Amino acid sequence: MAATTEQVTPTTRGSLEQPYVYRRKELAEPDWRRFPGWADVTEAQWRDAQWQRVHCVRNIKQLRTLMGDLLDDRFYADMEADQQHMATMSMLLPPQMLNTMAPAAEPGEFTEAFLADPLRKYMLPVRSDRHPTWPSHPYAERDSLHEADMWVTEGLTHRYPTKVLAELLSTCPQYCGHCTRMDLVGNSTPQVDKLKLERKPVDRQDAIISYLNETPQVRDVVVSGGDVANVPWHQLERFLMRLLDIESVRDIRLATKALAGLPQHWLQPKVVEGLERVARTALRRGVNLAIHTHVNHAQSLTPLVAEATRTALEIGVRDVRNQGVLMRGVNATPEDLLDLCFALQGEAGILPYYFYMCDMIPNAEHWRVSVAEAQHLQHAIMGYLPGYATPRLVCDVPYVGKRWVHQVAEYDTELGISYWTKNYRTSIELDDPDALDRRYPYYDPIYTLPESGRRAWGER
Repeated sequence: MAATTEQVTPTTRGSLEQPYVYRRKELAEPDWRRFPGWADVTEAQWRDAQWQRVHCVRNIKQLRTLMGDLLDDRFYADMEADQQHMATMSMLLPPQMLNTMAPAAEPGEFTEAFLADPLRKYMLPVRSDRHPTWPSHPYAERDSLHEADMWVTEGLTHRYPTKVLAELLSTCPQYCGHCTRMDLVGNSTPQVDKLKLERKPVDRQDAIISYLNETPQVRDVVVSGGDVANVPWHQLERFLMRLLDIESVRDIRLATKALAGLPQHWLQPKVVEGLERVARTALRRGVNLAIHTHVNHAQSLTPLVAEATRTALEIGVRDVRNQGVLMRGVNATPEDLLDLCFALQGEAGILPYYFYMCDMIPNAEHWRVSVAEAQHLQHAIMGYLPGYATPRLVCDVPYVGKRWVHQVAEYDTELGISYWTKNYRTSIELDDPDALDRRYPYYDPIYTLPESGRRAWGER
């Protein structure tokens, strides 16, 4: 009698599934015509960067016009309350980004789906999102990372020995509710009277170039803002070419959330042609040119985002990397993080790079996770992605900088206070003999603490 052999597959080998099961999901562009205000918008219009900018949603009235009867009055009242009493960022959403919210919601269930949507939660916050008891941490600050304190000239933060951050402007194509630069970026809100850059852009750029010429230990320049997509291309290209003329500069990173929020900008012929000139010059001079974007959920990734990324890589940009932010209700689960990373790396051609813990700015506690939660998330995502595409989860500690979440030196989990050390001086500590021996505190959200810890903070 012949023996029979049962084929063993991953699903028949054991009765238990892995904690996370990968299933490929191809990118799709949601149909923008499901919104009444865009019912007649053509594909040519949708792909046009100028149309996208002109039709950004800037206020509740415009949102009502776009949505028709999809959202009920409770939502608008909730949003109005947030804008009047809590919001640190003004409203600005390109159609591309708004279109990725609640992509499969049925009309009769749209309000509930929109409220629950992870992108809506940080791009269009409402009052009921905020934590009712601890909307802000007692140690929250407008400029939580003290970047302006470390300006060596207006807009140029010198925090790390070999790296600087150049803020060329204070605007973006879209404003995120959790923005770490809410002190400077965007329009003022009833809660926050924004600071202003005082120098003319050309004078600010001249001063930045002069400092870098005089400071050869700086080899890495992050060009940001705001968002470089809001710098007129001829100005940005001129600045980048001047950076490439500095022999000591070996890495240039362009920071732009617009790659995901307004990919149409990066597909404009004048931008593509100009970026290719910069990329080819960088290659000839041995400089690493990369784009850093900011995607927090897989829904943000569409074929247009992948097309913009692929175009940048084809014309000579070395890497396109993602720096997301860990946010409760958005991506702070292993499943959401892994779904996002597989979509970034496998479908959009974007390298998962960092996920920052949300910074300690006002009215952001409902987004923030504790150091312990971040450590758990880092552990949970290990082993699924290729090593080079496994992001590091980092805490940006005030006066310290980026630290991998497992680098904590001491951690009081009852009070939620972690202590961190560093191995370099910032530009404001060059004469501080104790800077490298000091322990710098960081604070967990109070509502994540045990009852004894919450009570202790309440008594302070």
